[in-house]
Amino acid sequence: MTAQSLQTPPIQTTATASGPRLLADIGGTNARFALETAAGKIEAIEVLACAAYPTLAAALVAYLASPAVAATGVAGIRHGAIAIANPVTGDMVRMTNHHWEFSIEALRREVNFETLVVVNDFTALARSLPQLSASQKHQVGGGVAVDGAPLGLVGAGTGLGVSGLIPGKDGWTALLSEGGHVTFAPANALEVAILQYAWKEFDHVSAERLISGVGIELIYRALAHHTDMPAEPLAAAEISRRALAGECTLCDETIEAFCCMLGTVASNLAITLGAQGGIYIGGGIVPKLGARFDRSGFRARFEAKGRFSNYLAQVPTWVITAEYPAFVGVSAILAEKLAAV
Repeated sequence: MTAQSLQTPPIQTTATASGPRLLADIGGTNARFALETAAGKIEAIEVLACAAYPTLAAALVAYLASPAVAATGVAGIRHGAIAIANPVTGDMVRMTNHHWEFSIEALRREVNFETLVVVNDFTALARSLPQLSASQKHQVGGGVAVDGAPLGLVGAGTGLGVSGLIPGKDGWTALLSEGGHVTFAPANALEVAILQYAWKEFDHVSAERLISGVGIELIYRALAHHTDMPAEPLAAAEISRRALAGECTLCDETIEAFCCMLGTVASNLAITLGAQGGIYIGGGIVPKLGARFDRSGFRARFEAKGRFSNYLAQVPTWVITAEYPAFVGVSAILAEKLAAV
């Protein structure tokens, strides 16, 4: 992919006092890399397919040796930070939605870095939320953010990421959440039928099993079974394409069910965190739905909480439209790490 650059507000004044920094955002499908060459100046953005590399180290080494990096004239990178779609609870990281596994310390030595920070991708994405401009997010429905209140974050892609930001006297604290793995909660008879179908494949049906790329495929099969309609072996991208093109009623009903389920998860997060600062929707799926998401049942489902409907009606929901927001968050985390040394 052609190298790109991203100009963001400076993370802090010492952002590159120790030289250029590597930033990475690793999902189950794609590995995104960039260099921060000056405070807030993120460039040489490259997206590599995870399946094309046997290990994260191989992908990282390939990026560092790429023409995009060479074109910046940067040499001697000593510090890096990686956001990854996985829990990070110790030195060993084993990806949930991909086969890569690695030791953080061994990876640091292999690429000859002095510092290598690895954090959950939605923890990094959460850190970017206060810095998103009006043009980098799109509001769906009503509500007005309360200044200084917690923020919630949920996003569907290869999996379902969840996080939040909690305000404190020294700034924001990002939650290390794995909320995508909570048990799926159906909200109506149709979703009960979808859940019953999913139980044929999984003993435990988490929210992620349905609100994700593979989840869209599972919803499609479940709806076909429920309505006695023939189901083609369609990938999530093709289901979405047919739905947006108006070519397939079953595909459109699948996307509608997906959006409504996401509304339930988002509202559960909002009342759990007291996220009166708003709920942000990230991930790779929803931004591509565009206006279809706006007119879906997402917002109505978000507010459908009985006695707490009025409460949720005041909470704004935004779709993150910024292309690479996780880089901003992971840069902030690395800057804090280096400032503390």
